[in-house]
Amino acid sequence: MAISKELAKIEVEILKPKRMHAAASSPKDFLPIVFMFIAALGFVIFAMTLTHMLGPKRKSKIKDDTFECGIEVQGNARIPFSIKYFLVAILFVLFDVEVIFMYPWAVNFKELGLRGLMEMFTFVAFLLVGFYYIIKKGALKWE
Repeated sequence: MAISKELAKIEVEILKPKRMHAAASSPKDFLPIVFMFIAALGFVIFAMTLTHMLGPKRKSKIKDDTFECGIEVQGNARIPFSIKYFLVAILFVLFDVEVIFMYPWAVNFKELGLRGLMEMFTFVAFLLVGFYYIIKKGALKWE
C-alpha cells in the first residue's frame, strides 16, 4: 500500500508541468555563432582568392563581349520602361505575405475562439482597406 502511494506521488511529480525560467544569455553563449560566421567568411575569401589566382587570365575583345543566348546584342539595355511592372510585383508580394498570416489562424481556429475570430476580421478589414486604396489610386491599371 505504501509503495503504491509512493509511486502515485512520483507519477504526479513527473506529470506536473514544470515552470521554465528564462535563462539569461551571456556573450559567451554566442561564441559558436561567431566562430561559424568567421569560418564561413574565411572559406568564402579563401575560395574566391584561390580561384582568382588559379583561374585562366585570357582576355580578349570577343571573350569580354556581351553574350545572350546566342543572339547578337542590339542597342543599349538601359532603356526606360514603366514602373508599373515593379509596383504590381511588390503589391503581389505584399498581399501574398499577408495571406500567409492567415494559416496559423486557420490551424488554431477552434482554440482562439471568438476573440481570434474578431482579430481576424480586423486583420481582413485592414487588408481590404489597403486593397481598396490601391484600386482607387489606380496602381493595378495597366496602361
